[in-house]
Amino acid sequence: MKYIIVGMGSFGGFLAARLTELGHEVIGVDSSEVRIEQVKDKITHAILMDATDSVTVKTLPYKEADVVIITIGEDVGASIMVTAIFKQLNVTRLISRSINDVHETVIKAIGVTEIIHPEEDSAERMAKRLQMKNVLDSLDLSDDYNVIEVKTPERYVGMTLEETNIRKEYKVTVITIIHEIERTNMLGKKSIIKKVVGVVNGDTKIEAGDILVLFGLAKDIQRILEL
Repeated sequence: MKYIIVGMGSFGGFLAARLTELGHEVIGVDSSEVRIEQVKDKITHAILMDATDSVTVKTLPYKEADVVIITIGEDVGASIMVTAIFKQLNVTRLISRSINDVHETVIKAIGVTEIIHPEEDSAERMAKRLQMKNVLDSLDLSDDYNVIEVKTPERYVGMTLEETNIRKEYKVTVITIIHEIERTNMLGKKSIIKKVVGVVNGDTKIEAGDILVLFGLAKDIQRILEL
């Protein structure tokens, strides 16, 4: 996959380097020459650029990028401006880092729905999640084994767990299933509530919109998601 990451500070720099190590093409952007020097040998491309300049940003191959990530962590104004520029360019997928509550409110208003909270979500964990399509969250049990939440592949909707043959075919175990339920509060505001099914068995049926909680080798889970 191809990534553009704006902001080569400690979080953005590590994320860019880790994704590169995992075999992805990463363009790292920063206005600081010092930061670009620190990452230039660790990522695919390191570009010294003021990303608040919309004309300059348009020189980047943003149309070919699978994901654009804004990881600026100090300058709120710059983060908002850069996020707005990429939002206007209609990139395939836009993720922005939250600096504080007010900043998060603004970038949500811009239309960004995927927001990073580095204090809660390490770059290592995010790198693993980003490289696998439809992964919502993950927990590393060791270097090899993971517990991963994934969006249910369409081919499994309407099937029982036994019918999916996931365990035999991929050596991956479905630990449980999470239903997403829409609820309306007293003020009329709608929200999505996650309800864990509990212990599942072969007769448990998978429904559209379900989240599967899988246990196994990351490479085996990846095989399920790539089909």
